[in-house]
Amino acid sequence: MTDFALRKIVTQVEEIRHEGGPVASPPPVRGAIYAICANPFAGRYEPDLQPAMEALKPLALELTDRLVAALGGREGIDAYGKGALVGEAGEAEHGALWHVAGGYGMRERLGECRAIVPSAMKVGGMGHTLDIPLGHLNAAYVRSRFDAITVACADGPRAGEVLFALAMARGGRVHSRMGGLETHQVKGEDGLR
Repeated sequence: MTDFALRKIVTQVEEIRHEGGPVASPPPVRGAIYAICANPFAGRYEPDLQPAMEALKPLALELTDRLVAALGGREGIDAYGKGALVGEAGEAEHGALWHVAGGYGMRERLGECRAIVPSAMKVGGMGHTLDIPLGHLNAAYVRSRFDAITVACADGPRAGEVLFALAMARGGRVHSRMGGLETHQVKGEDGLR
């Protein structure tokens, strides 16, 4: 089994009341949670990374549970995303290990989710930012849920570490008015509409 020794977990929650327009009621809320873990593949090339994805599933479930609780429970969460930031001596593929586990954790806990989980992975050092894209759980064409949340860790990821992140939101961009599919029009049949 691959060891992604956990150093720390950080949770952030944002409540967006307005962006110059009227105060939203209720205000949209978005949050992110990330874990800083040892990267067991740092500094070497591993030809077969796929078996390690299974080892990350328990972490994904724990992070999902914590983020849902930080957002006040499952009710109303309608957007999600995931990402990874790989520290020095790692490669982008080490962040891609999070694709299956991160998506699995959120889908397992949030219930029916037909749309793809938007994601972003990159290599960067301590203090680098990661913009995690958000999209609607069941319909990729809901424009009001096209959003992002930025995470950064002042002391990570260090060399030989990786930051694995999940993000969720309740409500879309405050003052969204770009048209497209509205949430009340979602059929949730194919992940698109």
